[in-house]
Amino acid sequence: MAPRLTRRPAGGLITVLAVFLLLASAGCSAASEERVVEVGFYAFFDPVSSSADADPTSPDFNVHVGYEADLLTAIEAMEGYGLRFNRTAVPQWTGIWLRPAGDGFDLAGGGITILESRTRDDAGEAVVAFTDGHIDFTQSLLVRAGDAPRLPDHEALLPADVVGVLPNTTGEARLLQILGVADEDGGLAAGTRIETPSGWVTVETDGSLAISAARASPELAARTRLMAADPDRPEILYLGEEPDAEVGEQELLAALADGTIDAIARGTAGNTLAAASSDDAFVVTALDSRPERGGFVVHIDDTGLLKKMNVAIAWLTDGGRIGLAEWLADPRVFLDRAALWDDRS
Repeated sequence: MAPRLTRRPAGGLITVLAVFLLLASAGCSAASEERVVEVGFYAFFDPVSSSADADPTSPDFNVHVGYEADLLTAIEAMEGYGLRFNRTAVPQWTGIWLRPAGDGFDLAGGGITILESRTRDDAGEAVVAFTDGHIDFTQSLLVRAGDAPRLPDHEALLPADVVGVLPNTTGEARLLQILGVADEDGGLAAGTRIETPSGWVTVETDGSLAISAARASPELAARTRLMAADPDRPEILYLGEEPDAEVGEQELLAALADGTIDAIARGTAGNTLAAASSDDAFVVTALDSRPERGGFVVHIDDTGLLKKMNVAIAWLTDGGRIGLAEWLADPRVFLDRAALWDDRS
């Protein structure tokens, strides 16, 4: 007896097709969830964050290189994580941490020390948030090799010495604190004199004017020179006369080499690389014992991006056990961690 052939109802086929289309749609939806994050990165902080070519007219100016560049690339390499970074070089340091609060950038980086004061705009409103820290910083001096024996620490700086700094950096803020020119909040000591394009400004009373790592009093924004009230303190020189001047580490290094300045006050990471690249011309001294922690910045309301960045940072740094030293020893360390993302427990 021939087997009976049973016809499947048309509705079953429709159901199968519906499920197939639903799954396909879900797959397309998952693929479309990748977010392109607009990143503004500081262009002149080698080895942490810099442009492949320091010339702003070069097509490689927006090519991101360094520790933070490799960290972001590793986040992109985390299978299925859903973040991709479109990077744009920012030549101006001042206020880079507030860029995500405006138009154009979702995230900012460049070796930015995490400070609560940097989360607030000029009106005092919190407008950005820092990710968890991913790198440790300390401050130091970079000096010519011949001056190293006489400048082992900040206290050895003489009134005739000139220290170069970048404005609105922790290098500047910490130097002013160590020298007793400013308090912990940036309030300047009475008698401090600051040169600006409009002339010299004298601080009348303690704390009436301020310079911090986040901002300075408006009349000091374009400062070019600072003289402490204490005559035994060194002169401080700022390179760049306008708040938005494109002033980077190369200008400081050139000034140190030609004798315009006697020391550079800035992060030890940059100073150490400069010393190693100087053919023994420069030496790092005056290592500060106070630690700093650096992170990325996002808009205060972008909690989704903040959470994803924090999870990725924790994974790639192995809970903070992988940092600058490990990356310098093995620049693939973050990519190797990213390759293990699927195997996490």
